[in-house]
Amino acid sequence: MAEALTLKVIEALPKDIGRGYARLDPADMAKLGLAIGDTLKLSGKKGSCVAKLMPTYPDLRGKAIVQLDGLSRRNASLNLDEKVSIEAMLCKPATRVTLMPISITPNPRDLDYIGSLLDGLAVQQGDLVRAHLFGSRSADFKVESTQPNAPVLINPTTTLVIGTPVDSKKAEHSQQRLSYENVGGLKGQVRRIREMIELPLRYPEVFDRLGIDAPKGVLLSGPPGCGKTLIARIIAQETDAQFFSISGPEIVHKFYGESEAHLRKIFDEAGRKGPSIIFLDEIDSIAPHRDKVVGDVEKRVVAQLLALMDGLKGRGKVIVIAATNLPNAIDPALRRPGRFDREINIPIPDREGRREIIEIHSTGMPLNADVDLNLLADVTHGFVGADLEALCREAAMSALRRLLPEIDFNSADLPYQRLAELTVTLDDFRAALCEVSPSAIRELFVDIPDVRWEDVGGMDSIRQRLIESVQWPIKYPELYQQAGVKPPKGLLLVGPPGVGKTLIAKAVANESGVNVISVKGPALMSRYVGDSEQGVRELFHKARQASPCIIFLDEVDSVVPSRGEGSTDSHVAERVLSQFLSEMDGLEELKGVFVLGATNRVDLIDPAMLRPGRFDDIIELGLPDEAAKQQILAVHLRNKPLAAAIDVEAIALRCAQASGAELAAVCNRAALMALRRAVQQSEDSALPQAQTVLVEQADFDRVITDMFADEYYQ
Repeated sequence: MAEALTLKVIEALPKDIGRGYARLDPADMAKLGLAIGDTLKLSGKKGSCVAKLMPTYPDLRGKAIVQLDGLSRRNASLNLDEKVSIEAMLCKPATRVTLMPISITPNPRDLDYIGSLLDGLAVQQGDLVRAHLFGSRSADFKVESTQPNAPVLINPTTTLVIGTPVDSKKAEHSQQRLSYENVGGLKGQVRRIREMIELPLRYPEVFDRLGIDAPKGVLLSGPPGCGKTLIARIIAQETDAQFFSISGPEIVHKFYGESEAHLRKIFDEAGRKGPSIIFLDEIDSIAPHRDKVVGDVEKRVVAQLLALMDGLKGRGKVIVIAATNLPNAIDPALRRPGRFDREINIPIPDREGRREIIEIHSTGMPLNADVDLNLLADVTHGFVGADLEALCREAAMSALRRLLPEIDFNSADLPYQRLAELTVTLDDFRAALCEVSPSAIRELFVDIPDVRWEDVGGMDSIRQRLIESVQWPIKYPELYQQAGVKPPKGLLLVGPPGVGKTLIAKAVANESGVNVISVKGPALMSRYVGDSEQGVRELFHKARQASPCIIFLDEVDSVVPSRGEGSTDSHVAERVLSQFLSEMDGLEELKGVFVLGATNRVDLIDPAMLRPGRFDDIIELGLPDEAAKQQILAVHLRNKPLAAAIDVEAIALRCAQASGAELAAVCNRAALMALRRAVQQSEDSALPQAQTVLVEQADFDRVITDMFADEYYQ
């Protein structure tokens, strides 16, 4: 038999949670003389567990590591980065396994379903196992006994028995059990937080040897729903430290001095039971700027918190984690080394992060073969973790609605056979995308009309320039980086009314698949000094959070007019213009945000907005030529009931100076004339049957004569 290997433990893949896999380098598998699917015994300093062997992915090979999920690490009493001894072990098929429910107590009729989820799992007495139910729900069990009394494999012939459930307190604690695999898209941030918290708690001698004090605090900031509280909960469960969780409003009491006494009591208790972690959620509610609050209670609480974190009396082995989505609202005295030694921003996840999060929340879902997680990650720009969890939940609800007609609500039994066949399809996720929007721009979210490029006629060259400016930087960022080219920040569409500027913007927004914020000039203007500029700042801040994002400024001349033109005593327009100039090309770089403007009076726009770096490209749209007019007419006539003798070329020739909007009006008015004729015939006829609507050449001739009688069109 091959000798045992000693490898370092790292976190598992999100899709491996609860599946009992140990992923090894194929070279290490060869050293052990094992193949994929064989069983292993992993022994740490305090315990051991059994797992099934799977290979690691190529990016993790050659590093002497083994990937174990949180349940396996807990069964073997292992922490991340610890060494574990691995050896081959033969597991016999189990004839009987007794499971003790921890989180939920299933009905006996559920055992077949749960057994199918646990099929192929290697277990031993005392192990914790998890069955992923529908969606992100799961059921945890403890293996009370096995027959034979040795490490075994659960298979279809195994008899599962539900034992006596544990008490409610233990059940509640176990139900909240999480691990680092439950965090998606934040590997860098989690690693930095672990450095801050796990190293001082587990290896304090390292800091003594270096002659430095260990870090004592970390501030987590980021938009709501990005995972700040989740990370704190996971750190509490992954470390052996005492954990004290405090939400901001819990501190404040109505009696004088009670709030400060409550804080002192928590820090004293944490110091006595150290090493400890104190988690302050929504810290901006108890530690605001002292020069901006009116009440004395908040000022005293801030002063007490400052003294406890870095006062005359040392904190001892107490680490403070705080979370907020308003870091600038916190008193500056807290944001210095010695109190919060490190500030970590939890960003909105990128494409790979979104894919990991969707994979985590869809672990228990019976996904159909047409569901492509990469596609879902591509179309969920700006979604935070909470949004993606809601997306998976709504998709599951959409699938469940198909089952509702078959459910007898007077019966306690669900149609299990039908439930087993139920799958979540890509159409369910598409329906869920209509229900869930990015929380970062929810108040600014606009429903883009379904306008495609084929709905825009006669603008092929302009279409190509827009695709290069908007879609290519999103689709091929690595090529831009390789070429050393910076993507454009803005593009201005210029032309007379009715040539299709807004229509093109709708098509760009729809085809690019990114978030769109539409800005109306008057909505930014406020009667209060400073409110308009703050609105512009918040607009760009939210666009950066939800990047890649398009900001569409229709009638941009009303938003950024030339300085000195039509100025008022308050100079609101000039201040708004200055804010736009600094946001688009100031000290803070604008990344992932594209500004698309449209105007028919480019002469009214301030010249500073028209230079490269702000509006990098100015596209002038003129009146369509003959070929373009025929394409536009074809677009607007394709869904209308036309007579066989319609001459589109003749219609285009007669509309000499017409814009795209006027050509659309010609088509609509001609169809309306045909509708009137059909209604009149129906009313005159003795028979009540409806007449057929048919648009004829004469209808177009009459409409053109009426519309273009003016000498401007001749």
